[in-house]
Amino acid sequence: MSPKSEPVRLRAAIVQSKPAKGQYERNLADTRDAFAQLDADALDLIVLPEGALTGYFLEGAVYDLALPAERFASDLAGAWRAASGEAVDIAAGFFENDEGTYYNSALYLHVDARGERIVHLHRKLFLPTYGVFDEERFLSRGHKVGVFETRFGRMALLVCEDACHAIVPAIAAIKGARIVIVPSASPGRGIDGKGEGELESVVRWREMLRVAALEHGIYIIYAGLTGFEGGKGMSGSSSVIDPRGGVLVQAPVAEPCIVRADLDLREIDLARASLPLLGDLAAVLPDLLLDEELPLPRGRRDAADR
Repeated sequence: MSPKSEPVRLRAAIVQSKPAKGQYERNLADTRDAFAQLDADALDLIVLPEGALTGYFLEGAVYDLALPAERFASDLAGAWRAASGEAVDIAAGFFENDEGTYYNSALYLHVDARGERIVHLHRKLFLPTYGVFDEERFLSRGHKVGVFETRFGRMALLVCEDACHAIVPAIAAIKGARIVIVPSASPGRGIDGKGEGELESVVRWREMLRVAALEHGIYIIYAGLTGFEGGKGMSGSSSVIDPRGGVLVQAPVAEPCIVRADLDLREIDLARASLPLLGDLAAVLPDLLLDEELPLPRGRRDAADR
């Protein structure tokens, strides 16, 4: 008997949501309606943004709206089953209540006829607390970039600013991620000075994601929140970047929508073979991390010196 062949493509849809701030049940119903618009027979993965069912700028209301991961997973799975009986994977951002500790989290969920299963839970590492942001006042941060197995290969979840620090997607790729999913809620800022009329923040995000995908030979699926919250416009612009840094699809800025992309998973190995930067980084990274001039915490420095 021949071994079971691995999938060579992944059919993804990004639901770029525009949630009513703080109205979880209403937003869950809207998500159910969005799922009903999808062709379940031609779909493997659905990705939703950061704070997809609550909005982002919650401040103290996060304590009322945060949910245990199992409850959020059950609600998402129920929304999918109301639309389809087909198996699907779902990734989405949410505010998590873990027995009184609160996180900005994202989960990867598998749903089929037997039930639902949380494949992976990621807690946001970088909590912006500057400018219009105030996350660290209300939330605890995660401490690890986890890479997890799916039926489409190894993946990682990062939440918004996590992906802005080049070392984070690098670590995910070195640990084996071939696809990195980034739920985000990024306010739009500035106008690009190159005459294209795009928001500067949208251009910056696209270039950061393109460089990360190109350097590490990974697909990046970016799901951006849209709509206005307290006068701040979220920049949407959900996109899929291929392992050579090409933009397969990009959503508009200011409106809820669904965008789809077919990911040819064979392109990951081909891209890495033609530009083997990830292999070089994996070889050199241990030396870089042992650099005595790096400002490591004292306990880790002592361990590294032994």
